Amino acid sequence: MQKSGGVAERAAEDEGAQPGVAEDVGSGAPPRYWGVLLLGAAVIPGTVLYLVGRWGDAPAVRAWRTVCLAVTVQALPFLLLGTALSGAISAFVPERVFQRMLPRRAVLAVPVAGVAGVVLPGCECASVPVASSLIGRGVPPAAAFAFLLSAPAVNPVVLTATAVAFPGQPGMVLARLFASLATALVMGWLWLRFGRAEWLRPVVRHAGHREGRNRWDEFRAGFQHDFLHAGGFLVLGAMAAATFNVAVPRSVLDAFAGSAWLSVLFLAGLAVLLAVCSEADAFLAASLTGFPAVARLAFMVVGPMVDLKLIALQAGTFGRAFALRFSAATVVVAVVCSALIGGVLL
Repeated sequence: MQKSGGVAERAAEDEGAQPGVAEDVGSGAPPRYWGVLLLGAAVIPGTVLYLVGRWGDAPAVRAWRTVCLAVTVQALPFLLLGTALSGAISAFVPERVFQRMLPRRAVLAVPVAGVAGVVLPGCECASVPVASSLIGRGVPPAAAFAFLLSAPAVNPVVLTATAVAFPGQPGMVLARLFASLATALVMGWLWLRFGRAEWLRPVVRHAGHREGRNRWDEFRAGFQHDFLHAGGFLVLGAMAAATFNVAVPRSVLDAFAGSAWLSVLFLAGLAVLLAVCSEADAFLAASLTGFPAVARLAFMVVGPMVDLKLIALQAGTFGRAFALRFSAATVVVAVVCSALIGGVLL
């Protein structure tokens, strides 16, 4: 309780003393020259493959374009819907709603916060500042972290996208729901049992409506940022998936796909590196047809909870000590939950 009060006091002091700083930190603005970096990342690999294909295997280049375009087009509507819902919740749903939903006892607040992610859509990028804001207003950190992990992984948009990406496979949707929810709850309880206050150094961030500002303007700004930010990673992820499908020799894939544990670990690591938004990762997983279903489940469970951009966001929000420990533990728990639940349902 002292921890939460101290964070709330720092939030009030920072918002009063340095409003400009708080606004800049909470805006989640892309890094400088982001457009140039994204353009280069989008153009350079395609150009290299085109030049290689021009003097080499042209069908491989056509296959690369087909896979990249198919993944992007399939995922785009769900990304659009997910970021719109996330922006609407941030602008129109008061933060006190989250507090009223949670029991006073932290051990009971964890499952309630985790289940809340099923009905409250949000992208993984937005969940980090929201969790920081909830902690600053007295929500137990364990519950905030359970919501942080579950909201981008088990919300209706993500589950619907999974059903579309895996038609006729309801077991995959259920496995993703249960494995993701189990990971979020276990991590919340682990923090409640083993978490230390010195690991958590929250930075004041604003998430949601501010008094005196137009909610529609806030919705438009939040939606624009989330869509452009997540859309950039979607394009990069689609390109990486296409390159992976076309360029990696079949013998390498067979070496991993032939082993149940190696395939799970390989796709879990790939999810961390690709950093694809949760509204689109099911379509990338569906394209990895050479891997077992459990491995593709691990890809979808790990991705929304741990990837390179999330580790950076967590480090900037809660501190490096927290981000390293929490991310490493989350990967382990997510892989184990995926293997156990996937082994039963798939």
